[in-house]
Amino acid sequence: MLTEDEKKALVANKVRRSRETWSETKGIIEDGYWYAAANRMYYACYYMVSALLLKIGQSSHTHGGTIGLFGLHFVKSGIVSSELGKFYSELFELRQTGDYDDWKVVTENDIMPMVPTAEVFLETIEKLIKEDGYLNIYEIPS
Repeated sequence: MLTEDEKKALVANKVRRSRETWSETKGIIEDGYWYAAANRMYYACYYMVSALLLKIGQSSHTHGGTIGLFGLHFVKSGIVSSELGKFYSELFELRQTGDYDDWKVVTENDIMPMVPTAEVFLETIEKLIKEDGYLNIYEIPS
């Protein structure tokens, strides 16, 4: 069992990792690597959701479990919009098919429409993490 300080340190690390991965995503998009962009965009969101779930004492060892817990605790309760919940699930599916389906071609047309929503998603989840001063004592560089 984690202490509260250990939990906050782990949450802060996951937020940092999400931000770094989002930065990678933008560079990959600039270079036109669409499969890699789908993968990194998903993982940027996954790390942020994992941090949010950890904040409330929840975690999963699978991506599907993480999506399910996020839906249960944040989408079904109305804390996060159903549109953002659907986006996260669709992004997971795109990443899965891009990584494992040899017949799926991931293109600019798949990725570029998702970028603005991904930014909103990441901002929304990070705001929830930081509610009530959570992580105030942890420096998370922008």
